[in-house]
Amino acid sequence: MADTLLSVKDLVVEFPQRRGLLRALDQISFDIKRGEILGVVGESGAGKSLTGASIIGLLEPPGRVSGGTIELDGQRIDNLSTAEMRKIRGRKIGMVFQDPLTSLNPIFTIAEQLIETIQTHLKLSDKEARKQAIKLLDDVGIPAASQRIDDYPHQFSGGMRQRVVIALALAGEPELIIADEPTTALDVSVQAQIIDVLKNTCKEHGAAVMLVTHDMGVIAETCDRVAVMYAGRLAEIGPVREVIKHPKHPYTIGLMGSIPSLAHQVERLVQIPGSMPRLDAIPEGCAFNPRCNRVFDRCRTERPDLIAVEENLAACWLHAKEAGA
Repeated sequence: MADTLLSVKDLVVEFPQRRGLLRALDQISFDIKRGEILGVVGESGAGKSLTGASIIGLLEPPGRVSGGTIELDGQRIDNLSTAEMRKIRGRKIGMVFQDPLTSLNPIFTIAEQLIETIQTHLKLSDKEARKQAIKLLDDVGIPAASQRIDDYPHQFSGGMRQRVVIALALAGEPELIIADEPTTALDVSVQAQIIDVLKNTCKEHGAAVMLVTHDMGVIAETCDRVAVMYAGRLAEIGPVREVIKHPKHPYTIGLMGSIPSLAHQVERLVQIPGSMPRLDAIPEGCAFNPRCNRVFDRCRTERPDLIAVEENLAACWLHAKEAGA
């Protein structure tokens, strides 16, 4: 489709081990449209950050993409060389990491880091690049940007550093931003500010966003669609309101039930028994079957693909009759 910016099809990521291959992502498929914000949510270890790292070509060795395809704006990028991927990284895909201190070099000023990034991707003079850097800092809400631009990272608070990281991610005017837990290390009031900055600046710059988080509140506030991951697989994907209000997969239902509601009081929140399986011990059939309260025989032997259920897609055999599967 013409408005599809990123297309991930049957993505498989494996890590060679002494006892064989460890499959960390197992046939992940989703699209992101231009200007859309897709949230990716799930427990720690579900594969959220690994999906983002695979797209931008920053998999930690010996991890490798061993199956499927990743296409950006119609061009396949999962099979590009390191040098070719470096041209795309920053220019077409920007990255916002969880900890801004790992993204910013402490011995260089913000101006030096922003100007270098801008000039790497855009043909601008020093004066033009500095002007663009100040504008980016203004866009992300850094007060007195023209004065603060010559400060060092340690002179900024955590929230302000994360704003600078967003400015860095936007410096090459990319079409896609991958934001990996951008608010995790920040307090709640600053989280809200950073989410607003990410939404507004990406809207102004026309960038699509893949927002990786474990916070359903952030997803509800920010995203157009949400993908729920479990044990390296997609459990459910759909419009954010549908997934939150009318979840179709038992795992998503459990996640939603564990969130306190202001509308009505309950004595106990829903609890999902057990824990997510290790990647070397994923059960046969549906990976969620040992923890599911609606499990039946087929769940233990056959792995479900994503099945269309109203506006959502859910990998659950409960909906097989509706889809004729």
